[in-house]
Amino acid sequence: MSQNDRKLHREAALTAGRPAPHIPPRRVKANVIKDDVEAIAVAKELAREFAAGAVARDRERRLPIAEIERFSQSGLWAITVPKEYGGAGVSAVTLAEVTAIISAADSSIGQIPQNHFYMVEALRLADSEEQKRHYFTRILDGDRLGNAFTEIGTRTPVDYKTSFVKRDGRLLLNGQKFYATGSLFAHVIVAVAKDEVGRVHIVFVDRATPGLDLVDDWSSFGQRSTGSGTVTFDDVEITPFQIVDHDVVFEKPTPMGPFAQIIHSAVQVGLARGALAEAISYIRAHARPFFELSIDHGYEDPHSIHQIGDVTIRVHAADALLARSGRLLDIATANPNERTVAEASIAVAEVKALGTEVAQLAANKLIELGGARSTLESYGLDRFWRNARTHSLHDPVRWKYHHIGNYYLNGQLPPRHGAL
Repeated sequence: MSQNDRKLHREAALTAGRPAPHIPPRRVKANVIKDDVEAIAVAKELAREFAAGAVARDRERRLPIAEIERFSQSGLWAITVPKEYGGAGVSAVTLAEVTAIISAADSSIGQIPQNHFYMVEALRLADSEEQKRHYFTRILDGDRLGNAFTEIGTRTPVDYKTSFVKRDGRLLLNGQKFYATGSLFAHVIVAVAKDEVGRVHIVFVDRATPGLDLVDDWSSFGQRSTGSGTVTFDDVEITPFQIVDHDVVFEKPTPMGPFAQIIHSAVQVGLARGALAEAISYIRAHARPFFELSIDHGYEDPHSIHQIGDVTIRVHAADALLARSGRLLDIATANPNERTVAEASIAVAEVKALGTEVAQLAANKLIELGGARSTLESYGLDRFWRNARTHSLHDPVRWKYHHIGNYYLNGQLPPRHGAL
């Protein structure tokens, strides 16, 4: 894409959206969480706060800028920084549970740091100690990383036109991204880009760098406040220190793929939990009995009781699979090899498949059992289905079943990439 084309695309994006909000440089250091127990406790506290405004943020498509600042300043965005660099180095089980807790309250907020954690893992697997020390320190202090991965107009979502080349003695980054979840709130934008020979790298670019532009043009019917919009790079000057080889983490067995996916899976499990909790609360407070029954309350309806029981079992099953996948991912992280990484990838695929189905089931039952009044805009209960359906489209669940079946039936190891 030429510079003129990018300019035209940016103008079109601005017509469809709004300029990115101003995110000032971080002024105070974040809290540093010490261990897994503290991480879970902080997540539960924040979830109570975030749940209070979830309906209004969704209805108004209001970016959760204050909430994200509270989230990162709490220390939760640094919990995967390894202990040897000053972080808590929490388990994958804990990271998944933190994500599910937040997502049950507001799935947009739960999704926003997914790519931040992905980049932290990419840094952990990188070879450069200097890069690790520099960026881990910034993350512990409270800086947020944003995603500039996927583009539109390419053959597949993992084809990239964004690239950097050496010109007149300078390294220049050019390209345009869409679905850039988290970038509107970020201090550092991390772009996936090819070098001159086509090798894929991730490039860390400070938000205020000349030539970097963000537009708030995300218009999906779900996950409305994730700020997933357009990012443009026009002759953005970078240095080798800002570049981390990304292809290398998939050329050998590493936990990179299942690590990325367990966070997405946890968003779905959190949505299922949130929808089930809302269904129980709404039915207890508002549902009326069917007129053929001689009961006084909707929550006494035997069919509603049965269906809430069915959904509860499925949500608990998804919870168990999420914890199991975290344990296997922790094993793969401690001892990465063909077997452990494959086991972790398949386990995460299992919870992604079930969690996606259960989130939509719980969201459907919330409306079905709640009755006609549950569709009123004032309740905002439709957000669970819209969010679950939208978030599920990051990668097709039908391929999860394929890889799971091929693994157990034919002993075929799953491919290594960020979507499995």
